[in-house]
Amino acid sequence: MQLLARPGKVAAGCDPGIHLLGVRQQRDSLLYVPKSAEPNRPAPLLVFLHGAGGSEHQGIERLRSFADELGFLVLSPASQGTTWDAIRDSYGRDVRMIDQALTRAFAARLVDTRRIAVSGFSDGASYALGLGLSNGDLFGSVLVFSPCFIPAGGKRAGKPRIFVSLGTSDSILPIGSCSRRLVPELTQAGYAVTYREFDGPHTVPREIKAAAIHWFLA
Repeated sequence: MQLLARPGKVAAGCDPGIHLLGVRQQRDSLLYVPKSAEPNRPAPLLVFLHGAGGSEHQGIERLRSFADELGFLVLSPASQGTTWDAIRDSYGRDVRMIDQALTRAFAARLVDTRRIAVSGFSDGASYALGLGLSNGDLFGSVLVFSPCFIPAGGKRAGKPRIFVSLGTSDSILPIGSCSRRLVPELTQAGYAVTYREFDGPHTVPREIKAAAIHWFLA
């Protein structure tokens, strides 16, 4: 599950807006370029992985206003099935698709190599943890909202810093068996973890998103 895509020193410099990357005919990947991202200057890139039943639009919907304000790119892919492959089975076609989407995003815009992150919500958060820990030489930061486990099968590389959040009233992924188990395991493994609990259900409050994004860009 090692990703091969890497940012280059040149890029086409695509216009601001939402770009369909053409990786698949259906359930494709979207790249959002805000007007606030200067075309000739490398911009931070945040990859967002949707929750179960989501689509490639979820990352844009959740992060567009922050991208407009702060000038980072958003890459929002979609799993081929209703959720990501390793959540139910093993890493495979979805990892290859993400690698292709990253390659096309890197060709479209200059990306700041020091500020590339993978993020996700729910199933997408668990998948982002697995992908991020296995590709810490690419992703310097991992932002996960309501994760529950790390899918098996990935060989870890690098030491990305990690932001984790989960609601104390989450009835879908209970905090006791998910983040309160995961965070100590990650800390004991030597990762720098920032952890935020909030009083709420299976969601991501705006203030939690804001805190995570400012943490990523710092």
